[in-house]
Amino acid sequence: MSHESINPARGVRGMVTAPHALAAQSGLAVLREGGNAVEAMIAMAAGIAVLYPHMNSIGGDGFWLIARPGEAPLALDACGAAAVAVDPRTYRDAGLARIPFRGGSAAITVAGTLSGWQAALQWSGSALGGRLPLTRLLADAIDYARSGMPVTDSQSRCTQEHAGELRDVQGFAQAFLPRGEAPAAGTRFRQPRMADTLEQLARAGLHDFYDGDLARNVARDLAAAGSPLSLADLQRHRAEWKVPLALAHSRGTVWNMPPPTQGLVSLLILGQLDRLLDAGVTDSLGAAYVHACVEATKEAFAVRDGHITDPAYMTGDPQRWLDPAVLDGMADGIRRRNVARWPGGVGPADTVWMGAIDAQGVAVSFIQSIYHEFGSGIVLPESGINWQNRGCSFSLDPGTLNPLMPGRKPFHTLNPAMARLSDGRLMVYGNMGGDGQPQSQSAVFTRIVHFGMNPAAAIAAPRWLLGRTWGQESESLKLESRFPPATVEALRRRGHGVDLLADYDETMGHAGAVVRDADGLLEGSSDPRSDGAAAGW
Repeated sequence: MSHESINPARGVRGMVTAPHALAAQSGLAVLREGGNAVEAMIAMAAGIAVLYPHMNSIGGDGFWLIARPGEAPLALDACGAAAVAVDPRTYRDAGLARIPFRGGSAAITVAGTLSGWQAALQWSGSALGGRLPLTRLLADAIDYARSGMPVTDSQSRCTQEHAGELRDVQGFAQAFLPRGEAPAAGTRFRQPRMADTLEQLARAGLHDFYDGDLARNVARDLAAAGSPLSLADLQRHRAEWKVPLALAHSRGTVWNMPPPTQGLVSLLILGQLDRLLDAGVTDSLGAAYVHACVEATKEAFAVRDGHITDPAYMTGDPQRWLDPAVLDGMADGIRRRNVARWPGGVGPADTVWMGAIDAQGVAVSFIQSIYHEFGSGIVLPESGINWQNRGCSFSLDPGTLNPLMPGRKPFHTLNPAMARLSDGRLMVYGNMGGDGQPQSQSAVFTRIVHFGMNPAAAIAAPRWLLGRTWGQESESLKLESRFPPATVEALRRRGHGVDLLADYDETMGHAGAVVRDADGLLEGSSDPRSDGAAAGW
């Protein structure tokens, strides 16, 4: 079956998409019970933290875009800062050139995602009249953790690939290596301590993670693991409501997260492609299309790597980069040259993106992550929480853009996306995978908006990746082997160093999208490279 003939999921009263089908079903159940898109997303976020534990956890960070009909979208930053006690000299004195990826010295930033759930749930109650109790929203996740859930190929393979480096990290083997080895796909996997923790949160409230009995347990276990994080760091943390970045596109308006995320990168790519693709690029599998996307990515990453950091330390408004004159100049530069130099990206990241739109047209684009596969690898003994290693994106060099500092927010690859199109459509979309996130976003958006493909066809179509993403260290331009041979050869003639990957390669990440048309009808899809589903009613 060609990608053009793939049918999306369709619905009339609501739709969700997630990279694990059971998480999507949890979100749909909430919608069918009268819940709104925010409540559905919290149910999915809790479920996916249990169902896809190699990619995300309540010990990670999260970012939200939320929109009500007729109103500007809201951005919610649930990113944790570095511990107040963190000291770059500790690493340099130990002879380290960079922050380790694993262990207590990698677990140096507060896990913010639960603060985002809490803030979003409070907004849901006040703005939308949301009334479903937290006990209901966490119920499916608790059951999957307590009773067990089937291991995916992705979890089994990822565990096997990283067992050597993680086996001796505190708590990892007990949590993720039952009987001393990676669990086989299709077997039952239980997480009883996580079930207890989620039940505690359902009873006491999500704030208990930051200032309650759970917070005290977490702080004790982090200290025992060698992390500099303290109870005071947890208590200090708050999620922050922000104004999203907005791109004025010829087909509508596109939004993404402001710094410290790379949301600007995703919008810069689309702004350039808006100028490049309408100039006779008609083949969504052709070399001209892929070349334009790749070169726009290089321009956008140059801005990212020179400017994006904790916004408290940035000068100037990042929205200035989305000025039409700036985008015109970037696009003109691509037209004048063949292939630009590629200095390399920031590397891999493990993440989940999920989307939801309810019957009232409330839309949520959400992303949740622990950075690398299994984050720091630490699993806290009392709570069973796997802690992120987002802090290893800091530099030990004080003269760099993102230096390690007490209380500073790390640079984030995470960026959920949303668009309102001039034809009346509303779209939420996103992807996981570090440097691959903005690239796959550009593929999904342009194939839907410029080439008229439905979400399923756009997501299933062959994708590309410049640089590294999760599970890959090569900096080449990677193409799925379903691209026509003529495209591959034409890109090589242009000067791109091309490597071919499998037909549907998980290296390309797990994309998803939901589109609501002006009549309220919905189309959506998850990624065939994932274990996901789009579910509507």
